[in-house]
Amino acid sequence: MKKIVISFSVLAIYGIYSIGIRHQSPVIGKPASLKNNNNTIASNNTSNSLSTSSSSNSNSNSNSSSTSSVTTSSKYTDGTYVGPTEDAYYGNVQVSVTISGGKINDVKFLQYPNSHYTSVIINQQAMPYLKQEAIQSQSSNVQLISGATFTSQAFVQSLQAALNKA
Repeated sequence: MKKIVISFSVLAIYGIYSIGIRHQSPVIGKPASLKNNNNTIASNNTSNSLSTSSSSNSNSNSNSSSTSSVTTSSKYTDGTYVGPTEDAYYGNVQVSVTISGGKINDVKFLQYPNSHYTSVIINQQAMPYLKQEAIQSQSSNVQLISGATFTSQAFVQSLQAALNKA
């Protein structure tokens, strides 16, 4: 009888915990670390648990490498180009890229997964790295961020489509 009561108690606690996690309200608006428009990463991410990974997904890396090798060697046309909305499983990712002097000058996230608190926290850390990598490499050939793999893959797809327009 004790085992049954303990089992139901554990299940009830887990159920309440799961419901609480699902219904946490997301942060409204852009996180503070994403509001600056310079190319540096916000310094408040000292306890960064995400790391870059060059071998996270060979399919998406090979796709982006083959298409970005074409755009890397050529100059881009100045302007701002918007990529399509790409599915990142937990939400959508859409970027715009600003080209100035034939080079990638800025990358902005127009959409990113932010419907859950966890998604907001993960993307606060991953998006500045993705932006910085794109500007440094002057292409969509960026390292995927482990822990934010779906966001990274969707970022590469949206950015590559925007660069194809340039």
